[in-house]
Amino acid sequence: QVQLVESGGGLVQAGGSLRLSCVASGDTFSINGMAWYRQAPGNQRELVAEINSGGNTQYADSVKGRFIISRDIAKNTMDLQMNSLKPEDTAVYYCKADYRVTFYGGTYTLEDSWGQGTQVTVSP
Repeated sequence: QVQLVESGGGLVQAGGSLRLSCVASGDTFSINGMAWYRQAPGNQRELVAEINSGGNTQYADSVKGRFIISRDIAKNTMDLQMNSLKPEDTAVYYCKADYRVTFYGGTYTLEDSWGQGTQVTVSP
């Protein structure tokens, strides 16, 4: 199993910056890709940014040029640097990891793990 814990959220003024961190524990060696999602009240949870084991990244159009996702596999951490924050960035931000559960003979299943979320509030 893999457990995830987010931190770094808070209240900031528009135009400011925050850095979110996600720490993985458990069977961290089995993690493939990781991602940041966010969910505002009344909205669907949306993908913000993702990064695979090779370091390739993808971003939602709404955050391109402002957010940077990074990952330190050795330290089992993933960060999201958020710059030029806007009120519409206000949401609960979640860390997600997909990982392999391997069985005898090399067969495996793919599982997802989610953190508890960290609140980001951007005031006008």
